[in-house]
Amino acid sequence: MNKVSLGCLLLLGAIGCASDSDTLSYDDFRKQAHFDQETGTYIVNGDELVENEAAMRDMYDRYLATMGKVSDAEAGLFTAEQGLIVNRVGTADDKWSATTAVNLNYCINKASFGTRYTTLVNAMNSAAAAWEATARVNFIHQSTKDTACSTTTAGTVFNIRLVSGQPYLARAFFPSTTRSGREILVDSTSFGVISPWTLTGILRHELGHTIGFRHEHTRPESRTCFENNLWRALTTYDSASVMHYPQCNGTQTGDLVLTARDKSGARLLYP
Repeated sequence: MNKVSLGCLLLLGAIGCASDSDTLSYDDFRKQAHFDQETGTYIVNGDELVENEAAMRDMYDRYLATMGKVSDAEAGLFTAEQGLIVNRVGTADDKWSATTAVNLNYCINKASFGTRYTTLVNAMNSAAAAWEATARVNFIHQSTKDTACSTTTAGTVFNIRLVSGQPYLARAFFPSTTRSGREILVDSTSFGVISPWTLTGILRHELGHTIGFRHEHTRPESRTCFENNLWRALTTYDSASVMHYPQCNGTQTGDLVLTARDKSGARLLYP
């Protein structure tokens, strides 16, 4: 989740931030992303992971293929036959297998959170419960692994750790991300005053990404903050979705909660 509440977001190819006629060079395109020196990865669209330079190049190629078409919102950005939207890898939905979806084991780097550890644990439990009550997914906290929790911890699907000084409140990943990139990073500012959001709300949004859901505002109905067209609609557009940034013409003004259409779409993907 991006920290910015007003103005131009850190969104690659966001139509609301540039003229429709502009075509960015690769260098300018890449500069819009946040580069994480520690992991060598990029963060785009506020809180989404791009694992390496090759993946960033691929994203730029898709951006070029989109230019000249994205301004035609009336055409539905070539998805007229298509609330919640799922990321796509090629022609397939970016989702967990039925077996893995109910065994989403994770650990929390206890040392990084320090005195905030219990707060994070409780927020994760609440955020996970919202998705678990909706769809056939199950997040399992392997607390016995928290003292030595990292991207190489055996038997975990992902890990969670605290960072500081980042442009986001938290960032996550998609199911197609390799294990080395499957981390939820929570910035220390998420433990401060972020009203009307809460840490639990931020994590509800990020857990949506971890099971494959994209930002709702990339749909043409939002008319701003376009990212790309690599998604498939599961429901009709939902401006109040937990996956919709409020600053991108979103209408959810309170904490980030699942709407009826969020729940319907999640059940369609994980019945």
